[in-house]
Amino acid sequence: MDKKISPLSKVFLVGVFFILYAPIFFLVIYSFNSGGTMYNFEGFTLDWYKELFSDTRLLIIVLNTAVIALLSALISTIIGVIGALEIRSFKRRQTKNTWLSLNNVLIVSPDVIIGASFLILFTMAGIQLGFYSVLLSHIAFSVPIVVLMVLPKLSEMSPTLIDAALDLGASRLDVLTKVILPYITPGIFAGFFMALTYSLDDFAVTFFVTGNGFTTLSVEIYSLARRGISLNINALSTLLFLFTILLVIVYYFITQRNKPSGMGVRK
Repeated sequence: MDKKISPLSKVFLVGVFFILYAPIFFLVIYSFNSGGTMYNFEGFTLDWYKELFSDTRLLIIVLNTAVIALLSALISTIIGVIGALEIRSFKRRQTKNTWLSLNNVLIVSPDVIIGASFLILFTMAGIQLGFYSVLLSHIAFSVPIVVLMVLPKLSEMSPTLIDAALDLGASRLDVLTKVILPYITPGIFAGFFMALTYSLDDFAVTFFVTGNGFTTLSVEIYSLARRGISLNINALSTLLFLFTILLVIVYYFITQRNKPSGMGVRK
């Protein structure tokens, strides 16, 4: 039986969400301020959004960010699924735990350390800082996230499904494409959307490895903020927030669609 939530718990929950979302809504509201400041709301206007869309350089940065996010999410999802399958295939628990620990290093490590490490690596390897350095860095820190999203689905899958498919004459490739991958599809989508979100939001690592005129939205917003408060930042941040909400909604409907309709017949 579910326990009834106490009024104090509800108040605490509302307070937490208010602290989290109040600054975002404040930013969104003032993106329509005709006064041009963050202090007094003088009237409603869309001038800041018009100015934002008329900035060709900023639109190119948005395109760069989208390309990096989509490519890194796609490649890291493929690598992460392969990695999760390999980790799942290990028989010895100690070996599996060792690889899991190595996978989690990039997740628990500070972003500043990761960014500095990639900067040193690319400098020593002679890789020019720019599109490819940012892409490789985003793939590197997104792969462990995908692995963690896919592994629970693999753990839920009964080994008897694979044995039954093999007994019925399916090849190893058929087992992978027709049994395993369809079963772990929700985990794959979760890993993809998490990698996409992390890539869009990342600043610390990107700040270290970007260069040669190439930049992303997170770094650009930081640069604009250092020059002074401008409501262009509010407009840009509002669009990013709405895009993130859209991603969450799409992910929700995909996961709901991929849920099994029933639990089957039990004896």
